[in-house]
Amino acid sequence: MKTLLLWDIDGTLIDSGGAGERALRVALEREFGIVDTLAWLDWAGRTDLWIARAILRHHGLSEDDTTATRYLDGYVAAVSEEMANPRARILPGVERILAHVATHPGMAQGLLTGNLERGAKIKLGHFDLWRYFAFGAFADDHESRNELGPHALRRAAAHHRIPFAPDRTFVIGDTPHDIACGRAIGARTLAVATGKYSVDALKPFHATFVLPDLQDFDAVMHLLESQ
Repeated sequence: MKTLLLWDIDGTLIDSGGAGERALRVALEREFGIVDTLAWLDWAGRTDLWIARAILRHHGLSEDDTTATRYLDGYVAAVSEEMANPRARILPGVERILAHVATHPGMAQGLLTGNLERGAKIKLGHFDLWRYFAFGAFADDHESRNELGPHALRRAAAHHRIPFAPDRTFVIGDTPHDIACGRAIGARTLAVATGKYSVDALKPFHATFVLPDLQDFDAVMHLLESQ
């Protein structure tokens, strides 16, 4: 049976150089005339839909689907603009692992991200990484990250025409929400301290493995191939 890797994006595969945060601010001003630094909001590991509704609620705006969609459409347009910044980068070790897994007969990989699918494609496409992912679960599927796992497993099975057991699945991310999302489907979890959280900050959330980053190719693959 194949091992399935389900990847988070921001802080795990890439550092957008703050593109997402700036896009949220730009869209808020363009669509609703509101200027806000958003410094009050802790959104690490949340879905785009959760974030949009939290911001709308904070400013006394409607959280209905129409208003949230308006905000998120503006956000996606702004992300496309904001990705062209000198701080945006692929995180160390990522591309080698993705390329290796893409040709590994015993492994498959997809996305499990809080991004909208459109936003994910823009961010990863900027670095030519979108080509590694034929399926995934996104904020389009549900506002709560813990509800995304079943969508990812179902799409993985449909794409590869084989079932994937949760205990042969790894959810890889950089926040406690990624760990919780993996545990919600009985998957193993690999937490990486390449985002907001340090190794010490991630350890209390009991991921299967915690690493400082993905630079040590042999060490990472040893963990992912472990049974």
